[in-house]
Amino acid sequence: MKYFELICIAYIKKDIGFKESFETISKYISFSMAQIEGLKQLHNQKGFKFYSFGNFYPIEKERIYKKGNSYQFTLRSLDEKFIDDLSTTLRQNINNPNFLVVEAHKKMVKQFFISELYSATPVIVSLENRIFWTIERDGDILKLQKQLHDNLEKKYQEFYAESIKGEQNFIQLLEVKNRVPQTIQTIKNGKAFKFFGNKFRIVPNEDEVSQKLAFVALACGLGEKNSFGGGFLLGKGLRL
Repeated sequence: MKYFELICIAYIKKDIGFKESFETISKYISFSMAQIEGLKQLHNQKGFKFYSFGNFYPIEKERIYKKGNSYQFTLRSLDEKFIDDLSTTLRQNINNPNFLVVEAHKKMVKQFFISELYSATPVIVSLENRIFWTIERDGDILKLQKQLHDNLEKKYQEFYAESIKGEQNFIQLLEVKNRVPQTIQTIKNGKAFKFFGNKFRIVPNEDEVSQKLAFVALACGLGEKNSFGGGFLLGKGLRL
């Protein structure tokens, strides 16, 4: 297994607030996808998109990404062609009023033993009653772990077109790192949406299936709403 990522350098054309940054990057990626027919179909279809992205880095103390400065963000996918196509179209979006990707460096990451996962952006998990999982609204950690695990199994099976079934949940230990729910907000079809999520530290189990699912989480994002910026992870472990 392996995933591919683009390290993107973005030149900011006007001040962008932290709360608006997820939507700004997400729409930039969506527009870039729409320039290639195959990626346009992927963007328009329902279901998994098999990519995730992180926010601009570094974050300013004022929580505003400032006009005239350059910041980095990372885009990951299991699909190398997706990354190759985007590496070109991201830099062609010159009329975007918010920012322009001026550099995009491709990197391949082979599967490695993952000892810890950290969520850099909020992990979104929706419940049956159309609310999002938080300690205050639900608090059932076992339910949370099951939904995170099941979501990764579905992503793996759909992308690789092969079955995978763990004998145990891929999570050995989960810590909720935020005191209050974290949010990602966006506007879609003229309507404002706000997704509530959480920051986690996760220790995956060591068995083969758990490690595969942890790696998929690094590539595609953990939980839901990954194409809006949800569930982008950082990983720690042993790289050969």
